[in-house]
Amino acid sequence: MMTLKILGSSSRGNCYLLDNGREALAIEAGVPFAEVKRAVDFDISRIEGCIVSHEHQDHAKYIHAFLDARVNVAGSEGTIKSLEYPNYVSPFYLESNHVFQLGKFSILPFDVQHDAAEPYGFLIHHDEMGTTLFATDTFYLKNTFTGLNQIMIECNYRRDILDANTRSGKIPAAQRNRTLQSHLSYDTCLKTLLANDLSAVNNIVLIHLSDDNSNAAEFQAGIQTGTGKTVHVAGKGMRIDFNRTPF
Repeated sequence: MMTLKILGSSSRGNCYLLDNGREALAIEAGVPFAEVKRAVDFDISRIEGCIVSHEHQDHAKYIHAFLDARVNVAGSEGTIKSLEYPNYVSPFYLESNHVFQLGKFSILPFDVQHDAAEPYGFLIHHDEMGTTLFATDTFYLKNTFTGLNQIMIECNYRRDILDANTRSGKIPAAQRNRTLQSHLSYDTCLKTLLANDLSAVNNIVLIHLSDDNSNAAEFQAGIQTGTGKTVHVAGKGMRIDFNRTPF
C-alpha cells in the first residue's frame, strides 16, 4: 500500500514521502532530516532517493543532510549548481523530459515557470500508486498530462485575497508582484486541473498554500466541486492512501 506522508507544505519547509513500507521516495528537502528519519521509522535504507524541484531554501535547505546519509539526491543542473553540498558526494542531474529511475520509482522531470535557476515539476510512476503529477512553485503549466492517478499541485493564493492584503499593507506590493509571477493561483490551479484527463485520478492534493493569501476550506471545496474528485489540503503530519485503485 502506497502512502503519501506530508512532512511540510508551506514556506516554512516542504517535504513529501511516497512510502509503501519497503521503499520510499522523498520529494523536496525543506525539512530537517530527523523528521524524514522518523517518518520511515529510522530505516533510511529504504529511501531510494530525494528529488528536488528547485534551489529555494523551503524546498532544498537540508539537501546536505540527505547526502550525508548517503541518500541519492537529484535535481536539474541549474538547481544542483545553485546549492552547496559536501565535496565527497554529488547529487544527480536530471534532464527535462528524460526518465530517471530511483528504485521502482520512474521520474519524468518537466519545466515549470518560477524565479529559480532551472525549476522542475515531476511525473512519478510506481506500479502501486500509478502516475502522480507533482507541480509546485510555478505560475502556470505549459504541459497537459494523460493517465494520471494522483495529483499534487500548488494552490498558493487567490487574487482577491492577495489584493486585499496588499491594499491593507499586510503584503508589500513587491511581494504581491513576485507571487503573481512565481506561484500558482487558485483560479489557475482549477483551470490547469480541468485541462487534464482526470478520469482515473483518485486524489488531488493541494500543496504549498500561502499562510496569508489563501483559504484552505474554500479552496478544498471549490476544487472538489469543480473537478468532482477527492481533494485534500496538505498539512504537516497528514497521511493519505496513494494507491492506483481506491479499494
